[in-house]
Amino acid sequence: MYLNKAIVIGNLTRDPELRSLPSGIKVCTFSLATNRVWKDKNGAKQESADYHNIVVFGRQAETVAQYMKKGNSILVEGRMQTRSWEDKGSGEKKYRTEIVADRTQFGPKGNTNGTNTTSAGSKVPASESEGVDSIEYPEEDINPEDIPF
Repeated sequence: MYLNKAIVIGNLTRDPELRSLPSGIKVCTFSLATNRVWKDKNGAKQESADYHNIVVFGRQAETVAQYMKKGNSILVEGRMQTRSWEDKGSGEKKYRTEIVADRTQFGPKGNTNGTNTTSAGSKVPASESEGVDSIEYPEEDINPEDIPF
């Protein structure tokens, strides 16, 4: 059995570029940065960023190009692909590894004016969106003996 699946969540490092293939299919390309934080042997905090090339096709490409811009957060789910070509200038063989997206989901946008923006771009009052995504936890501690299983 083989599996080629990539799931990354990060921030766009540049504005998406929308192009069309000769067949008329839209293609959107952008770069995504994912960060990781860890502590080294001495306990000092270390940070590192990885950069991923993303390709999106079709209607989803148009949507990404329309609503996303540099710095926005996005989840990309797809497959890894490496393509190669001959450089016209030097004749050298070049390679590029990218994630071909099957699905994208826009991350949260800045909440500067009391509203949140959905992935389709519509504004939702902050009071409505907070109630949908939040979980109400009980204030008192739960006694394990009260759990029926």
